[in-house]
Amino acid sequence: MSESTDPAVPADQTGPAEKIAAGYAFTGPALDLGALLWDGGCLPDRQIRIPLSMLNRHGLVAGATGTGKTKTLQLIAEQLSAHGVPVFLADVKGDVSGISAPGTADPRIDERAREVAQKWEPSGYPGEFYSLGGIGPGIPVRSTVTSFGPVLMSKVLQLNQTQEQSLGLIFHYADTKGLELIDLKDLRAVVAFLVSDQGKAELKGTGGLSTVTAGVILRSLTAFEQQGAAAFFGEPEFDTSEFLRTAPDGRGVVSVLELPAVQDKPQLFSTFLMWLLADLYNDLPEVGDLERPKLVFFFDEAHLLFSGASKAFLTSITQTVRLIRSKGVGVFFVTQTPKDVPADVLAQLGNRVQHALRAFTPDDAKALKATVKTFPNSAYDLEELLTQLGTGEAVITVLSEKGAPTPVAATRLRAPQSLMAPVEPAALDRAVKSSLLWPRYAEPVDRESAYEKIGAEQAAAEAQAEAAAAAAAAGKQAGEAEKEAARAARGAPKPEPSLAEQVVGSGLFRSLARSIGTQLGREISRSVFGTARKRR
Repeated sequence: MSESTDPAVPADQTGPAEKIAAGYAFTGPALDLGALLWDGGCLPDRQIRIPLSMLNRHGLVAGATGTGKTKTLQLIAEQLSAHGVPVFLADVKGDVSGISAPGTADPRIDERAREVAQKWEPSGYPGEFYSLGGIGPGIPVRSTVTSFGPVLMSKVLQLNQTQEQSLGLIFHYADTKGLELIDLKDLRAVVAFLVSDQGKAELKGTGGLSTVTAGVILRSLTAFEQQGAAAFFGEPEFDTSEFLRTAPDGRGVVSVLELPAVQDKPQLFSTFLMWLLADLYNDLPEVGDLERPKLVFFFDEAHLLFSGASKAFLTSITQTVRLIRSKGVGVFFVTQTPKDVPADVLAQLGNRVQHALRAFTPDDAKALKATVKTFPNSAYDLEELLTQLGTGEAVITVLSEKGAPTPVAATRLRAPQSLMAPVEPAALDRAVKSSLLWPRYAEPVDRESAYEKIGAEQAAAEAQAEAAAAAAAAGKQAGEAEKEAARAARGAPKPEPSLAEQVVGSGLFRSLARSIGTQLGREISRSVFGTARKRR
């Protein structure tokens, strides 16, 4: 297919085009995506649209780098906001912040607007800007470790299945013991405690925690912290219901998560995005099908989410995507080729916007053939068409108002009305600091949790052990002193007798004493009994 912009198409070739366009003639509210491309021409009166009520049936935006995926997100987000639907956008490269500012007219935009019958007017949309843990510009978005959970934590720590099961046991123990896992030092403290002499017995009945597995987890936590991840975990924890707000004028707020500062940590931010989605799923009530979704969530760089994912993690994603539709949330995965998304997830993505693919290598050609097989039967030669699409053009199929797939339509997309470039850093900073959410989430809070509780218990146990040891040592010392005194008493030499003792103890003194004693006794007897000594 050529990239000609000539709208003139021979009448005898409009039959298939009419059938395709008829599949997009919806009666209810819909988003305008662009004009039909057929046989090398653009048909401005054949509009390609997507029903607003089908946006919670999820979707995929795919295409090679530079084919216009980001502008497609911006275009859809603008129209959702205009219909009063809140939007969440992950801004990996930092070029989506312009959605909050009016676009700037130029000849290329004017030309595109004429080609697709678009009445283009510059317009900005209500936006909030967030950052992971305050790294980079934006309102800090934090999660507690407990809320993040063992499955997602295992993903970012790159644990194997056995280690993931052990981490689940650690989380369960902390929960039953009332040990709040708020930040990473809390998790580290619990792991270290459970392999200590004091804590080993705690998990004896449930298989225990091997020192080898604990060592792997602790080393992974250290590496994770060295990447700056500690800032993402803590309080105040972000309330994901903030993403569901509308502006005073009724338009949906576009929440932009600024990720350029952490784009070198793809495993982290992709998994964190999954936490945001899972948290929404847990908090929102069942609502069934709505006239318009409560929120549409765009998951950029989705291939990073699934890379190296465990079976448990993939099961969790699949279940979340399947069930969150009934809670009024639509999810669009944005990636390079559909094969980046697991088949069980891809099967749930009813709305498809496929930009151009390249076929420079055998792997590219294989990916192209696989992509073609994911589309319904088409009047186009999709294998050829997908390599010839220009920037801002895409192959589209969506779900009709009745939930049936629409015919495949090559489409020249409309131009976004907001700024197709980042806003100035100063303007972004002003928008962040002036938000009503900034005072609520800006400053981190470090309250008592597992780290402090375990530290206090260990300090008390150590003090008690030291006191017991000191008492035992004192008792032992006293016993030794008594024994030493007894031994000293038994082995001590007798003292030398005094001069008086020597005199009294002599034989002469004893003989004299007996003689004096006898005479004295007689004298006393006489005196006592009344006899007097005779005079000579």
